Amino acid sequence: MSDTPVPEVPPTRDAAPIVLQRLTLADPFRWLAQGIQDLRAAPGIAVFYGLCFWFMAMVLGWVFRTRPEYTMSLASGCLLVGPFLAMGLYETSRRREAGIPPQLSESLTCWDSHMGSMGMLVLVLIVLELLWGRASLVVFAVFFNTGMPSTTGVLQAVFNRENWSFVAVYSAVGGVFAALVFSTSVVSIPMILDRDTDALTAGITSIRVVLENPLTMLLWGALITLLVGASLWAGSVALVLVGPLLGHASWHAYRAAVQRVPAAAMQPELA
Repeated sequence: MSDTPVPEVPPTRDAAPIVLQRLTLADPFRWLAQGIQDLRAAPGIAVFYGLCFWFMAMVLGWVFRTRPEYTMSLASGCLLVGPFLAMGLYETSRRREAGIPPQLSESLTCWDSHMGSMGMLVLVLIVLELLWGRASLVVFAVFFNTGMPSTTGVLQAVFNRENWSFVAVYSAVGGVFAALVFSTSVVSIPMILDRDTDALTAGITSIRVVLENPLTMLLWGALITLLVGASLWAGSVALVLVGPLLGHASWHAYRAAVQRVPAAAMQPELA
């Protein structure tokens, strides 16, 4: 075996003001195309993380069949875990961008130097997830005061015209919390990985990206929902490919939204 050290891509640690780029409605499709290129370049890494996403989907399906009232809570937990699991995919795209061959071992250890910032961001998202789950249980309790419905009961409630008020309130509550989670995490995690910034700056920057590009980010969120929903509808096996694709594409979304650092700062160092 070669004794050549594995090259690393150091965080930028750029103190310059963060400049956001104006996004267009064509950008999300470009991010997906770039994600496909990353997936093809490192298929083994993609399959590993894809299997992790598939396992999450299987657990979610089991909870829906056995305890449907906790489905939204667990779904929000998956939305929490998913972006952090995708951090390894961000690292893979980042290494490719720097001209360094991606490795699974490096993607698994990319957390090491960012534990403080990531821990704080995790705490914020956990609070949102808990509030989301509690709000969902309250909605169920209000509309089903005789007891929590079974899986069949939930489906009947959703497709029953008489329960339109339940569907409207449940969707509104879920939409608000989904928007908060999405806005807080859409570029914050890749930004922490890339620039080694603090969680507060990364979270605020992520929210700014959404507020300054509402239509583009709404389209991006809709595409994510559509692809994940279609994968679940097809039996969740498609998540083995869709999950890594969205992870790689999310890195390119960050790169498009936040001004690139000088090329010299991205030169690899030897460990």
